[in-house]
Amino acid sequence: MDTQRFWKLIDEARSQTPDPDDGDAVAEQAAALLALRPAQEIVAAEQALWDLMADSYRAPLWGAAYMINGGCSDDGFDYFRGWLITQGRETFERITADPDALAELPAVRAFANNGTDVDCEAALTIAWNAHQAATGEELPDDAFTIRYQDLDPDWNFDFGDSGELQRRLPRLAQLYAQQAT
Repeated sequence: MDTQRFWKLIDEARSQTPDPDDGDAVAEQAAALLALRPAQEIVAAEQALWDLMADSYRAPLWGAAYMINGGCSDDGFDYFRGWLITQGRETFERITADPDALAELPAVRAFANNGTDVDCEAALTIAWNAHQAATGEELPDDAFTIRYQDLDPDWNFDFGDSGELQRRLPRLAQLYAQQAT
């Protein structure tokens, strides 16, 4: 399974989920759909997922996740990007290119209103769960490799510097400032 087919899987899962903004529900449905495919395709889906994780490993997106979730560890950034993947290709590509556009997403606006974190750990286990369901076995240890690019040195500052984050992500800063009042 290549990345394009993985996106089709996510689209299909989103279309079968009552609330496609619910990353956990989309991930669960994607795993169920993937489990119907041959084992080698399931294993290949794991690589496609981690290729997308590598594509979204960007400091501006991490800064956005930090602002939205009130902090963001390494694992937290993985889970944030997992949620982003469950939102589909168009949203993923748009937000990866312009993380401040997260402020325009109705789901993020709703999460801001509710004070809910934006994350989906379950997205990272789509292929693992599908493989387990289809074969009764765990994914092979060598199911994927990942090579993260270096983070943008222009974003090499402490994300706890809220003034700098607000300057760089003004739409998100405005959304989250409105929710704090």
